[in-house]
Amino acid sequence: MSDDLATNNEAQIRQQIEAWAAAVRRKDMAAILRDHADDFVMFDLPPPLSCRGIEAYRATWPLFFEASPTPPVFDIRELHVTAGTEVAFAVALMHCVVVENGQASDLDFRLTIGLRKAGDRWLFMHEHHSIPAAG
Repeated sequence: MSDDLATNNEAQIRQQIEAWAAAVRRKDMAAILRDHADDFVMFDLPPPLSCRGIEAYRATWPLFFEASPTPPVFDIRELHVTAGTEVAFAVALMHCVVVENGQASDLDFRLTIGLRKAGDRWLFMHEHHSIPAAG
């Protein structure tokens, strides 16, 4: 793969991830789901710890929005993308705010996204959200 193609793929994926995060902040479900595959799989922080399929993924968002201030805080702090011609992955450090019992708390978490190329667009196939284990 040429360096130009790799750079273009990485830039396209970065743009998609940034657009996804912006859609979360707007609570725009159509845009949140837009680049996710129908057979998408997610490993998440709150139960259920995993979901399979786009409808199960859609169903996880009300919980997040209920636990978020208005507008939601959902920021990319650091993002790295590695892309081939057909598959790619991205790793990010993220920040959000959760509200529990009226108290807002910062939550820093890790995000890994697996993608595959479908025609001229990249589809999110997998998301994995995690926080460091308390030690």
